[in-house]
Amino acid sequence: MSKFWSPFVKTLVPYVPGEQPKLSKLVKLNTNENPYGPSPKALAAMQAEIGDTLRLYPDPNGERLKQAVAEYYGVQPAQVFVGNGSDEVLAHAFHGLFQHGKPLLFPDVTYSFYPVYCGLYGIDYEAIALDDEFQIDVADYSRPNGGIIFPNPNAPTGRVLALAAIERLLQANPDSVVLVDEAYIDFGGETAIALVDRYPNLLVTQTLSKSRSLAGLRVGLAVGHPDLIEALERIKNSFNSYPLDRIAIAGAAAAFEDREYFEQTCRQVIASRDSVTEALTALGFAVLPSAANFIFACHPAHDAAALAAALREDGVIVRHFKLPRIDQYLRITIGTTEHNQALLDSLAKILG
Repeated sequence: MSKFWSPFVKTLVPYVPGEQPKLSKLVKLNTNENPYGPSPKALAAMQAEIGDTLRLYPDPNGERLKQAVAEYYGVQPAQVFVGNGSDEVLAHAFHGLFQHGKPLLFPDVTYSFYPVYCGLYGIDYEAIALDDEFQIDVADYSRPNGGIIFPNPNAPTGRVLALAAIERLLQANPDSVVLVDEAYIDFGGETAIALVDRYPNLLVTQTLSKSRSLAGLRVGLAVGHPDLIEALERIKNSFNSYPLDRIAIAGAAAAFEDREYFEQTCRQVIASRDSVTEALTALGFAVLPSAANFIFACHPAHDAAALAAALREDGVIVRHFKLPRIDQYLRITIGTTEHNQALLDSLAKILG
């Protein structure tokens, strides 16, 4: 702590991301990165941008990417916002769309950046308990609020909320912004973007870090009513008018255009998730149903922190959260066939 810090900075509790280890030989299953590389068409598009034009500023509005997203989802470009990773998009939504004076509602077990943003922007919040099976009950959100946000599928549980349930939640909260954070939607859920034309209070955010294998590029987006998008644009242009560079815009647009590669890699991840779930169940784990590119599992006879430490000693990293209700669970990213097998072999050895 420095004497030069403002009182505001002293009170902040920052988000702690998953570990990015420096050792290359580790089997890294802790940050939900896609085990398969980006679309070859996306790589070619990015390589084509490397040249003299990098001396010029990029399009501040990312129109090429907005058009690609709009065409993919059957919406208008005016309904699309793009930013530097979905975390930046979420930050703008917290800043510009959630109301003060009433609590923001989100699950008690969820993406741990939400309370961080509340602290950053001075937003009161209320954590709504998931049920005993770690599922969202939309009836619990029928109370006064200044907005609602939740991931779908939820993180770190992987559980998905059906589109019909999301629509009931929207109908019960017509005066609040409902933000559905769809970082993992392509691995088993149905996107709520299908509802944006009917509900002007719905905002859907997504990232290209997971299903499109571009975590290193930092591209996120939001889709919603043009009035909501305008609010995000006003925040963005008061903060950073050029959030996406030329390479990012080109690569992200091409990734959306390459449907075949995207669908193929998603199918591979889903098939691997099912196989790993079956294998972990055979080892005695209880595994929550997952619609994401990770699974959430606990073993009734073994402490989760001890298992995570033993796996690390064996060169495999998974995510363990020292948080109420979930401190006996491990979040395990689905990797390549080889990495998944290394995980299973290591666990079989640890469990004896």
